[in-house]
Amino acid sequence: MTKRYVVTGTDTGIGKTMFAAALTQALDGYYWKPVQSGLEEETDSQTVMRLGGVLPARIIPEAYRLKTPASPHLSARRDGITIASDRLALPETDEPLIVEGAGGLLVPLTDRLLFADVFAGWQVPVILCARTALGTINHALLSLEALKHRAIPILGIAFIGDENAETQRVIAEIGGVRSLGRLPWLPTVTPETLREAFSRNVDIEHIKGALA
Repeated sequence: MTKRYVVTGTDTGIGKTMFAAALTQALDGYYWKPVQSGLEEETDSQTVMRLGGVLPARIIPEAYRLKTPASPHLSARRDGITIASDRLALPETDEPLIVEGAGGLLVPLTDRLLFADVFAGWQVPVILCARTALGTINHALLSLEALKHRAIPILGIAFIGDENAETQRVIAEIGGVRSLGRLPWLPTVTPETLREAFSRNVDIEHIKGALA
């Protein structure tokens, strides 16, 4: 079976799209953002193409493209749309598939459906992206508890930002998960600089060894 991965985060705006772009590039894979909220600025799919140097043919169209940059449940409501779980089935691909969620795990898609519920149904290994800044210990450990509560397989945690060795250590230790490394903030982000930083700092071999 072609390997599949979910990239999610402890919060919005933490750099998980940059991580997803680098992972898609490293695995020469496909990228899928099931639900995109906000269309006026660059979408996450467009960012992955630009930062990862990913070919348009490797970007799978979103199941839902919502106009308002807000929680998907609210954005869909404003667009007069109800998000249906049966439209969120994982696409079949002939190379690794990287799927990126929106915001954090408990972001609602409807009044009754959370992203974490969808991930639980998929049973695909999750990479949790976390900041290294103040506050991330609480957010990361709560996110790991939410994953474990739903029996969602966890591949590991990836940190994004400046070095914070103690924070990174204690999250992995208390959370009982493997640290996949830390992707630093880059002064200039291009496909080349992102590829180099990712290959130097992230445990890509462990990621490639995931079972699903």
